[in-house]
Amino acid sequence: MKDTSAIRTLSVSDSSSEASLIEASLEGNDNAFRILVERFMDEVSRTVTGMLGPVADVDDVVQEVFIKLHGSLSSFRGEASLKTFVVRMAINKSLDALRKRKRKSWLSPWADIEENEPVSSIQTDFELTASERRGQLRRAVNNLPDNQRAVIVLRLIEDISTEETARILDVPYGTVLSRLKRGLDRLRTDLGDSAVLSE
Repeated sequence: MKDTSAIRTLSVSDSSSEASLIEASLEGNDNAFRILVERFMDEVSRTVTGMLGPVADVDDVVQEVFIKLHGSLSSFRGEASLKTFVVRMAINKSLDALRKRKRKSWLSPWADIEENEPVSSIQTDFELTASERRGQLRRAVNNLPDNQRAVIVLRLIEDISTEETARILDVPYGTVLSRLKRGLDRLRTDLGDSAVLSE
């Protein structure tokens, strides 16, 4: 009797369709799942970093996303794209991490003062370097409510359409537009003329 898993391992490649990679992964083909991870690694990493900032636990959250994906492939029904399915997991895992971070901040209120510096105290000098402006924007985005932050990250950082953002977050189209507007208004208020944001 032929070893079908070995045959399937040889039959999947970087150019294989998502459907065949999912099927092979569900049959235990580690190479197929590795290819799926590689396809979505950049999007997941950017989404998590956009939500959490460039912090040490980004890699842990990214890893958790792919562990969850591995365990959830059998529940994927193809009603949305696999990208939507994966990015939704990245948002949810990031929100979990933000909730944990908020709980920890109650336990250690003096930790990481620079990270928690109020946006109002940030310098608005037009001579700021690009790096300083990115830092200001990062802190301002961090200060947004989680639901507005998720929309800002998906629409403006990941450049995902409003319709796709609504599917990822599982909210109505109009809710995405409303959260985007409120988030942008708040960023413009916090950052003043240094904000370079477009809808």
